[in-house]
Amino acid sequence: MIQIQIETDPEFVSPEKDICTLVLENVFNDQNITNANVTCIFGRDELLTRLKKRYFGKNHLTDVIAFRLNDKSEKQIDGEIYISLPRAKDNAIKFGEPIEKEITRLMIHGSLHLIGYTDDTSNTKNEMTQLEDQYLANTMWESILPAT
Repeated sequence: MIQIQIETDPEFVSPEKDICTLVLENVFNDQNITNANVTCIFGRDELLTRLKKRYFGKNHLTDVIAFRLNDKSEKQIDGEIYISLPRAKDNAIKFGEPIEKEITRLMIHGSLHLIGYTDDTSNTKNEMTQLEDQYLANTMWESILPAT
């Protein structure tokens, strides 16, 4: 069973939980992951910067961090995906994309990291980008934020 929890800093408008769940379930199902317990946390730059510094020894802004909470050899995935909503907004502007698409891309990126994909070389980064594009083409990212 795939279980997805969505948490959002109260400072921000929360992305649509049902759409977020569908996005993550789509990736896991396509990657033949049948057991997962994942929490996706949407927050501030400060949260992700603290996590990046504490766990990776790097002191800079980042848009997404994923933590696998159980051993990678286990079939079940227990993990957390942290997404900075201010970074998502800035990325969307920088790349000329809708914010909804960027939030969805970051969710997909984080889920791929939980599965075991890496982006530390140009080849692995290209592989992840291709998968992100594939999943974005098959998802309802346009409705991930509530209508205002």
